[in-house]
Amino acid sequence: MFPNLPGVRSPNQRRYSQAPAAVSTRQRLSVPINTDDLPHNRRISMGGRVYPRHSGSDLSIPNYTRSTRTLSRSALSKAGSEKSLRQRCKLMDDDRPIFATALGKQKRQRYVMKDGKCKVNLGDIGENMRFLSDIFTTIVDLKYRWFLFIFTMCYMVTWVLFGIVYFLTAFIWDDLNHQGEEDWEPCFENVDSFVSALLFSVESQRTIGYGSRMVTSNCVTGLLMLMAQSIVGSMIDAMMVGCMFVKIARPKKRAETLKFSKHCVVSHRDKKLQLMFRLGDLRDSHMVDAKIRAKLIKSRHTEEGEFIPLEQSEINLGYDTGKDRLFLVEPQIICHHINDESPFWEMRSETLRQEQFEIIVILEGIVESTGMTCQARTSYTEDEILWGHRFESCITMDKGAFKVDYNLFDKTFELNIQPGSAKDMEEAKELEMNEQSVLSLNWDHLALTCPAAQHKEDYDGNLASMIHNITEEMSVDVKESDLEI
Repeated sequence: MFPNLPGVRSPNQRRYSQAPAAVSTRQRLSVPINTDDLPHNRRISMGGRVYPRHSGSDLSIPNYTRSTRTLSRSALSKAGSEKSLRQRCKLMDDDRPIFATALGKQKRQRYVMKDGKCKVNLGDIGENMRFLSDIFTTIVDLKYRWFLFIFTMCYMVTWVLFGIVYFLTAFIWDDLNHQGEEDWEPCFENVDSFVSALLFSVESQRTIGYGSRMVTSNCVTGLLMLMAQSIVGSMIDAMMVGCMFVKIARPKKRAETLKFSKHCVVSHRDKKLQLMFRLGDLRDSHMVDAKIRAKLIKSRHTEEGEFIPLEQSEINLGYDTGKDRLFLVEPQIICHHINDESPFWEMRSETLRQEQFEIIVILEGIVESTGMTCQARTSYTEDEILWGHRFESCITMDKGAFKVDYNLFDKTFELNIQPGSAKDMEEAKELEMNEQSVLSLNWDHLALTCPAAQHKEDYDGNLASMIHNITEEMSVDVKESDLEI
């Protein structure tokens, strides 16, 4: 499983040995161990803190510890149990396999893919009959191959069933043995076999009516069956045609023409640190009442020690000011102000790559041509956030109209900004304001205590010494505050 990792042997050559390397190189007896038999309430210790075994994949725990744990557990497991280990905790457990890329970097599972598909697999539900209570939605949600199969089988089954009923009725009425007799009063004319009965069923339900086969007035049973088939056929038409129309007219593919930028950027706008991404609509028919929102997906531990996987928290995109409502005619840059209520309040440039989280962006609106609600989704991981970058402008003037160049949609350029967090910048700004207020108060105090003109020379010397002392104290305080930051 790990052919290129040092210290990890193949499943057929595992050894469980605790002897130091300097004692002896004699091989020990191999003891195969199955991790399925190990206790599942084992605890691990990291940095003096004890975590439950299932919290080894917490996003706040360093990656190297989790990777070491994964390697040791995987090296002891058998090849036959690898599939069960992957299925047991597919997203958040420490038993998940490591997929090594070309750069040797661990690739973790995304919660939502870039195209908006959610990577969450439902396990054994156990109550599958609930889906039959909403049969219309169940049929619409099926894949096209299964939907077309059900669509075809609904008609074929009813044709065959009523064909059998017509054939049995003709057999009981003895029409099969009196074909062509003028004095015989048949129930069905020209129904002398199962194939002719099946053709009569298709002609009746689809109202084809070739004229060679028909129900006579001599048989009330045939008339009742014809009425029943007409009602059943109308119900199948209404349901299947309705499902087909809804499935084709669904605005699910409308999201394919809504484009999100590949990266998020973090930079200053209006002297505030902002998290930004770009959104555009490729169609000329615009979205009506478009609204944007975002969620942060991150696991954490509570103060009581409870592990919460994939916790969702809100990211404010201007809900309180109405900036989340978009007039999506040209590409828009969506901004999130990083303040003390933001989950990125203490995030720095150097700690960004150490975190593990995912930002889910959801755009909702009404399709102008159909009037149906459409939703487009995408996600950004910590590796897709560019610190100190800004989007290039993609709008120009061309022949009396605005022109959008989507070749520049994903392009960014780098800026020279501080790598500190928004909290650090706010504290530095407050410290500077406090220093300026203290200086102004000292100047006011000196103006009030100014001596008479005859002592001007002595006062000038004292004033210069006081200003010098105040300047030295301010420089010392600034140096100490810089060291603390």
